[in-house]
Amino acid sequence: MPLPAGVYRADHVGSFLRPKEILAAREKLDTKDISFEELRKLEDKHIAEVAKKQIESGLQSITDGEFRRAWFHIDFLQHIQGIERQGTLASTNVTSHGQTPPRVVVVDKLGHPKPIQVDDYKFVESQVEAVKGDRKITTKVCIPSPTMLHFRGSRDSISQEAYPNMDLFFEDIVKVYQEEIADLYAAGCRFVQLDDTNLAYLCDAGMAAEAAKRHGEDPQKLTKQYAALINAAISKRPADMKIGIHLCRGNFRSQWFAEGGYEPVAETLFKELDVDVYFLEYDDERSGDFAPLRFLPEGKIVVLGVMSSKKAELDDKDAMIRRLNEAAKFCPQGLDQLCLSHQCGFSSTMEGNDLTEEQQWAKVRLEIEIAKQVWGDDLSV
Repeated sequence: MPLPAGVYRADHVGSFLRPKEILAAREKLDTKDISFEELRKLEDKHIAEVAKKQIESGLQSITDGEFRRAWFHIDFLQHIQGIERQGTLASTNVTSHGQTPPRVVVVDKLGHPKPIQVDDYKFVESQVEAVKGDRKITTKVCIPSPTMLHFRGSRDSISQEAYPNMDLFFEDIVKVYQEEIADLYAAGCRFVQLDDTNLAYLCDAGMAAEAAKRHGEDPQKLTKQYAALINAAISKRPADMKIGIHLCRGNFRSQWFAEGGYEPVAETLFKELDVDVYFLEYDDERSGDFAPLRFLPEGKIVVLGVMSSKKAELDDKDAMIRRLNEAAKFCPQGLDQLCLSHQCGFSSTMEGNDLTEEQQWAKVRLEIEIAKQVWGDDLSV
């Protein structure tokens, strides 16, 4: 079966280790020793390099490495009108590094006065066009799922004055995402990936119980509510724009936060969610077995994250091929419905996972090698 445009047999989630020069510059920005414009110029330089490096390594879905972000989600959400950052998020899953993510609060009606990712997309696309030659390459834009504005906060993080009725809140989230997706399409973007930790967190019994208490909703009902929210947010995309969703159980400095197989959300995820491709974390036992893939409809694709971006050592090639073949047994169209990736990016936050840039690229090259052995040299079919 053909792959959706913009999806490749060797794919990736999007983020790469930040160059030290960018990390140092971000510190200077905090102390106002450099301007935002100076930081952006530096980011431009390194994004041009990482785009070229991705293509040279054999990847065909190209991102900016999330080099303009400190957090995979916050740096997008904070640009939505009506959103503020206030302190940090209370969590039972504090990292061993003692860090919790920033808290986003809805202080006013949500709005989308201007595009958020369009300029960033245009820059990456210009770099791709300059170096791709006759290769089939897609510039991918990664943005946080619309559920990220709801799951982690409680009702007191959403202004009662702006939103006395939560239905109005969800309607405005949908409008923001519809407008952003329309702006990206108009700029030429044809592939958007939604990064969603929350559907994966609902697979964790403890986190699901916390969410039920926080939102006053049964986890199954919350799962269906989130599927409906995502579907509405992407409902106006043109037919030639493809949408993927990535589920992750946490990826801060090689650390995870949730565990539990996909069974609690699988039927809704695969049968109700109107996306073209699923990027699923499957690098260890925390993600459970492959049985939930039995709900995958014909014609849809799973990018199977059996490789690990969390560890420095290379994955075992034979073991990865065995895992792909094990997963294929549950898919109605077998290996045709699968692609390969690491379970998450290499740097979901600017701190990055515990490996070097050299080790990161060696992992990418191994992924390309495995994919070609399984599916053949043309990774676009």
